[in-house]
Amino acid sequence: MRKPVVVLDNGASTIKAGIVDEHVGLAPRIISNAVVRSKGDKMTYFGHETEKCKDYSSLHYRLPFEKGYLVDWDAQKAVWDGIFSDEVFGVNTSEASLLITEPYFNLPNIQEVYDQFVFEEYEFDSYYRCAPASLIPYGDLFAKPMSPQPECILVVDSGFSFTHVVPISNEKVVWTAVSRLDVGGKLLTNQLKELVSFRQWNMMDETYIMNHVKESCCYVSTNFKEDLEVCRTDLKRNSIVQEYILPDLSTHRKGRVRQLDDIVTDTDQILVMNNERFTVPELVFRPDDIGLDQGGLAEMIVFSISKLPSDLQGMFWSNIGLIGGNTKFKGFRERLTSELQTLAPVDCEVVIYEAEDPITEAYQAAYNFASMPTFAQYVVTRAEYAESGSNASRRKFRDWKTQEPEKEKPKDNSKLKGKQRDDDRIQPSGKLTRTRSKRR
Repeated sequence: MRKPVVVLDNGASTIKAGIVDEHVGLAPRIISNAVVRSKGDKMTYFGHETEKCKDYSSLHYRLPFEKGYLVDWDAQKAVWDGIFSDEVFGVNTSEASLLITEPYFNLPNIQEVYDQFVFEEYEFDSYYRCAPASLIPYGDLFAKPMSPQPECILVVDSGFSFTHVVPISNEKVVWTAVSRLDVGGKLLTNQLKELVSFRQWNMMDETYIMNHVKESCCYVSTNFKEDLEVCRTDLKRNSIVQEYILPDLSTHRKGRVRQLDDIVTDTDQILVMNNERFTVPELVFRPDDIGLDQGGLAEMIVFSISKLPSDLQGMFWSNIGLIGGNTKFKGFRERLTSELQTLAPVDCEVVIYEAEDPITEAYQAAYNFASMPTFAQYVVTRAEYAESGSNASRRKFRDWKTQEPEKEKPKDNSKLKGKQRDDDRIQPSGKLTRTRSKRR
């Protein structure tokens, strides 16, 4: 009998989790990746327990991730403990395998802590670790009827901390062409909080509420100047303005966008969303609006494709896929398509693929990958870790560092004598000194 595989798409905002087993369905459980303290009921909620929270006023978030990297391991362990407990999956980790995603360009010392937690803290039988976009070739984002998966794809992953442009050729990430835009969902929510707090209500402590406002009201404008002019002509009554009824915490009524048939009472607090609806998502395409010295998403895509072999660039232009929560904004795909068509070479066709659910697309691809009979060939086992430590992970997991030692080895070895080469073969089974010196 095959051991169950726990799949964790370990995002900075939410964890998409599930188990590959004949008795478990495909749909993931989406769990908040945070330890939340509510000032209203004075309760602390760990990960999956956030669903039980009824008072969303002034929630304090302790996030395991900071600036895109996992740094608070105590908070992360508290969330993972809940996922593996009987309250969620009730999995016996010592008899299961794990597939977990990690940030792009993850640091080596953080990767070592991943290994330690997986094998020493939770004692998983085996595990596989990779970046989310590297799993997309195993999913259905680029699937066409009666056609094989394209060999060259370009994945735009716009998540909580950053937006990454990731070219993939023959199921391998081309790390030398990956680019990063320092705009993610967290920055957009914070920008909306500042705008609303300056213009209407003080919402600086209401991260949860403002995040829901952003997801409910915001959209990407396909004609920014025109929409801005519409908002200027009539501040209160125009085709863009939208009213959001803030939650009533005394009756545990959640916030919502006001509909035509909604009856508003005197106690209801109304948030008027005017040009904030489209100026906040605009930062993905114009980060210099808030002083970021970077090009927008379209320019990042052009930059990444320009670093790829010229004879393959046309294939990347015609296979661009969108994943991540920010790509759910209405008009995102249309705006990106129009900008790329003006920047692409004349002989290249721009085709953008949109996932049914961009948030869970990486999880679905990971689930498919973990379901493959060959999955066991890619994992690091607990026995291999006990023998070689994190060196076992470095040998098996393809990431952004794997190409560097291969390029340097021939130069170094040609200058060494026979005895020195023998010493170099022995040293890696010691403890990491030579490997670390090469990464500096």
